[in-house]
Amino acid sequence: MVGKDLFFLGTSLEALRSFPDNARREAGHQLHLVQLGETPDDWRPMTSVGQGVYEIRIHTATEHRVLYVSKHKEGIYVLHAFEKKARLTRQSDINLAKERFKALNAARRAVAKG
Repeated sequence: MVGKDLFFLGTSLEALRSFPDNARREAGHQLHLVQLGETPDDWRPMTSVGQGVYEIRIHTATEHRVLYVSKHKEGIYVLHAFEKKARLTRQSDINLAKERFKALNAARRAVAKG
């Protein structure tokens, strides 16, 4: 089974590539599960970013997060990837993901209008 394509918005791919090796491998594995229509091992909805946005939680020596949208038939959109340094997600990370989510939705609406 091939699964959905992955699309990285903004600097999300570079951010994911900057994760330590073990966190990067785990993030890749979890995203592959999502591509195949399966559920990541540790996730939660991120309604603070938008409806349909989910967070993959990566637990290694440090915490990492990958925020994505998978509801679109053409693929999975990775909005943001970051190291989590405190219990609560930084507002700047939420705001960046919100901006990318809004831009994604606007671009999809523009394409739909023709």
